[in-house]
This record gives sequence, structure tokens and C-alpha cells, in this order.
Amino acid sequence: MADDLAPPLTGAALIKDQVRRLPDSPGVYRMFGADGEALYVGKARSLKKRVVQYAQGRFHTQRIALMVDLTRAMEFTTTRTETDALLLEINLIKQLKPRFNVLLRDDKSFPEIVIRREHPAAQLRKHRGAHAIKGDYFGPFASAWAVNRTLNTLQKAFLLRSCSDSVYESRTRPCMLHQIHRCSAPCTGLINLDDYGELVRQAEGFLRGRSRSVMARMSSDMQDASDAMDFERAARLRDRIRALSSIAQETQINPETVDEADVFALHADGGQACVQVFFFRAGQNWGNRAYFPRVDRTDEDAEIMAAFLGQFYESRQIPRLMLVSAEPAEGALLREAFAIKAARKVEIAVPRRGEKRRLVDHALTNAREALGRRMAESSAQTRLLAGVCEVFGLEAQPERIEVYDNSHIMGTNAVGAMIVAGPEGFQKNQYRKFNIRDAELTPGDDYGMMKEVLRRRFARLAKDEEAGQNPPRPDLVLIDGGSGQLSASLEVMADLGVDDIAVVGVAKGPDRDAGLERFFMPGKPPFMLEPKSPVLYYLQRLRDEAHRFAIGAHRVRRTMDMRKNPLDEIEGVGPGRKRALLHAFGSARGVARAAAADLAKVEGVSAPLAQRIHDYFRRA
Repeated sequence: MADDLAPPLTGAALIKDQVRRLPDSPGVYRMFGADGEALYVGKARSLKKRVVQYAQGRFHTQRIALMVDLTRAMEFTTTRTETDALLLEINLIKQLKPRFNVLLRDDKSFPEIVIRREHPAAQLRKHRGAHAIKGDYFGPFASAWAVNRTLNTLQKAFLLRSCSDSVYESRTRPCMLHQIHRCSAPCTGLINLDDYGELVRQAEGFLRGRSRSVMARMSSDMQDASDAMDFERAARLRDRIRALSSIAQETQINPETVDEADVFALHADGGQACVQVFFFRAGQNWGNRAYFPRVDRTDEDAEIMAAFLGQFYESRQIPRLMLVSAEPAEGALLREAFAIKAARKVEIAVPRRGEKRRLVDHALTNAREALGRRMAESSAQTRLLAGVCEVFGLEAQPERIEVYDNSHIMGTNAVGAMIVAGPEGFQKNQYRKFNIRDAELTPGDDYGMMKEVLRRRFARLAKDEEAGQNPPRPDLVLIDGGSGQLSASLEVMADLGVDDIAVVGVAKGPDRDAGLERFFMPGKPPFMLEPKSPVLYYLQRLRDEAHRFAIGAHRVRRTMDMRKNPLDEIEGVGPGRKRALLHAFGSARGVARAAAADLAKVEGVSAPLAQRIHDYFRRA
């Protein structure tokens, strides 16, 4: 009976009890705190020998001691080799996002360029995500701006189509891209498929690094055209050569000794770190991006680099060469794990001299400068949040601020928007949009729209918390509107039992003048801030960002609504019949004007279906 009443083991005692049953084999261990919070994921060559160190009570840092003290449960997975354990550890860190691990917080995929080969006339397009389309992929590019710039250049230089197959099949005359010399118009036969295939091969050669030979051939063709006095063709070739040359002129570094590599440079200071990543493909710089992984001031550079590389390539294509500013911890093991994933040899090198060293030094300078800017911005952000805390009388500095706004035109295509901000600025991966669903709302009922948005947001919050999860909870909610919007918002949150979050209404000044905003809080008279107050400027930025995001979401929805084809709503008209009808009559309007007998002449359209289409467009 006494054992039944004994308190559950925690901390070092729990770990010591677990060690007795652990094998002397490779594996992964997970530490969990109260409410199932993931504290740490680690791998070991020997689970028994590694985990027992946590039970001995001798820790190098207070952070590890705190982690052990918070531990309430552990889980273990044995693996065949230590390399397998490393791969599993990387995967689990990405899934669980443990509190005490070095964590890569931005793991979005990078854009690429694909030459899609599923059509006789290959398509050039931007791509992001898994390689599910048959074709040749080129990338990664560091940003959408970089890939869009390159795509524009390639369109000018090689005149490859970017339109969808359905648009290609329905064309009867060249589109605007042909008019501005960005497409050779294979859709209408202005170029035969053999000649178009040659343009595709030239584009592929350029993207694979054979830019000099491609440009040399163009120069030779331009000279031949000039000698033949075909000056119009020579001018077109000249413009294409200029377009290709612009890529080399706009990129800062195009190495001569590095064809394909990712360059990583780490700079850490004051418990923060920046890793600059540069992408080099086909001998060209395809852009760079700064990352700010979550680290602790006690983490060594080697540990940060190893954790960053592992998480960075967890779901990305691994290059043959990585140039790094610091040798990662357990580098041999990491190389072996990457080689297994890539099914080929992968080199991780710390260059000491030459061009490769200069590439790393350049990336390191960028990392140092980016971290300096971020630390300065973080300091300013901290002061602003402290000011928000004082202005609204909050108990503590807000870590998460949610701002809500609506957008519509006369009640149509209504969208609600939520943006999120905190100590690290805008958290765009946390933004959410809400398509207004309530059919009983009066068009333009802003109060009703805000009620629906908040009800959906905080009902989900309450449900997740009741299920024992740990969803993101705001410390402050800002509502675009005055006392009416505030009252409607408080009513919804009270109904849901969410009454411990500060809610503030922000009303625009007379004539919507910035600087004359009035703030509404429950139980307080409306008030204004000093016109030149930094906190006022900050709150205006939050409101404007919510307004921008809401308008953007509304425009997307409105555009999609405008692009809807009435044929999509007719039962029995699928993509194939829709394409045949549009090809036969030119547009949905042409289909609407056609007689049932004419509709029935279209391949795949039976007489009953033709009558159904005819009746659809003539319904009362």
C-alpha cells in the first residue's frame, strides 16, 4: 500500500531508474517535462552510458541541470548503428522542437526552376516542394526574388513557354509574352518543336553551368545573321545575349573553382547566433539567406554547426560539397549520415586558403553583420514591448501579440486576418486568414465578421488546451475598431471562457488620420498616445500590417472568384470536355451563346449534356 502512495519519480531519480533497463547499444532518447513538453532529444552510441551521465548530478552548466530537474518522463528508441541514431535524432528534433536543443526555426523549402518534360513543348516554371513533376530541377535559389529574376532572364534569352498545358492547348493566336519577346509561341506553331527543343537544350546547358559555350554559340549565330544582313534576327540574338550577361553582372560572386556547393558561416555572440547560407550552382551564386537558430550561450560553435546542418538537410537535397566556417561536432558521423541519405559521397570541408576560403570569409562577414543588425533590432523591440506593457497596464511584457482585421467590398469575398508579432518582430509563419462562412451575416456586418473570426480562433485554442496540448496563446489581442468592435470581441471570448487575455480596440482617427488613434480597453475611458510616441508608431505598424494582410487575402479570394468559369459548375463537364468546349467556342461566353445542336457537335458532348449546358445558361 505504501508503494502505491509513493510520489512519481522525477528528475535525476527518474533517469537513474530508467538507466537500469537500458541496453548498451545505439539509439535515441527523449526527455519530457510536465504536460508532455518535449525538453530534449539526443542520440548515443550507447544509450546506457550516455543517459547515466544525467543521473550522476555532475553537470557542466546550469541549463543541463535545469533540464534534468524538469524531466518527468523519458522515451527510448534503439537503432542498428549510431548513424541511424543521428538520422532519427534529426527527424525527431524537427517534429518535437524540444526546448533545450539547438533548433532551426525557419525550415521552409527553397524555390527552384524546373524544365517540365511531360509535354512535347517543355515548360519553364518556378517550383517549390517535392520533385513530383517529371523534369529537370535547378536550384535551390535563396529567395523568390532570386528565382523570379532568373526566370525573367531565361524567358528573354531562350523564349520558353511558362503557360499551363490547358492555356497552351486553347491558344489560337500568340499571347502577350510572345509580343514582348519572352516566348517563341510553340502553341500556335510559330516555331516548330525541333527548333523549340534546341532552345530547351540551350536553357538546360546554361543552368548546368555551360553558360560560356551557350553565349559563344549565340554570338556566332548573331555574327552569321549580321553577315547575311538579317539584322532583325541579329538584334534578337543580341538582346538574348545581354539578358544572359545580366545574371553574371547582378550576382556578387561567381567562383571559378566551385561549381556546386553550399557555404555555411556561423557567428555567435551573447547567446544568439547567425548562420549565413550561400548557394552556388553551375558556377553561379544563386543567392544567400541568414538563419538565426535557437541556441544557448553555452553551446559551442561545433555543436551549433552540427545541429544546424543536420536539421537544414533533413528534408532538402544534399549537395556534393559543403564549405563551413567551423568543423561540425562528430563531423565524420555527419558525413556518413549525409552520404547514406544522398546515396553518394558528401564532402564537408573547412577551407584554409584560396577561393574557397574567400567564399567562407565573405559568408562570415555577412553572418557577423546580420547578427549585429538583429541584436540592435531586438534591443529596440524589447524597449517597444516594454512600452506596450506600460501603456496597456499589462502584468508582463507581451511575448505574443495577435492583431485582427477584416476586409471586404460591400460584404463580398469577406476575409478576416490575424497577424502575430513578438520579441523577434512579425512572425509571418503564424499569420492566419479566415474566409467568412456565416451565410446569415448581413453583408458588411463588421461586428458579425469579427465575432466569427474570434470565435473560430479561440474555440480552437480552448479545445487544444482542454486536450492537454500547448497551443500558442496571445498575451495581447488588438482589434481594428472602437468600442463596438471591442464589445463584440469581449462577448465572444467570454462565451468561450477565455477571459484572461488583454483585448484592446484601436480606432482610426478622424478622417483616418494616422497619429490620432484612440484606444479602447474594458473598464477604461478611451485614450490617445503622444503623437510622436515610439509605442504609437509601433502599434500603427501592427495595425497596418494586419490591414495589409487582410487586403491581400481579400484580393486573392476576389481574383479567384472572378476567374471561376461557369462551366465548372455544370454537372458532367470535366476538364476534358471543358477544354473541348472552350477550344470550339473560344470562351465561356461563346459556349453560353451556342445552340444545343451546336454544343452537341463538340467531341465528348452528348445530346443530353448539350441540352443541360444550354439550359444552365438560360435559367431564370
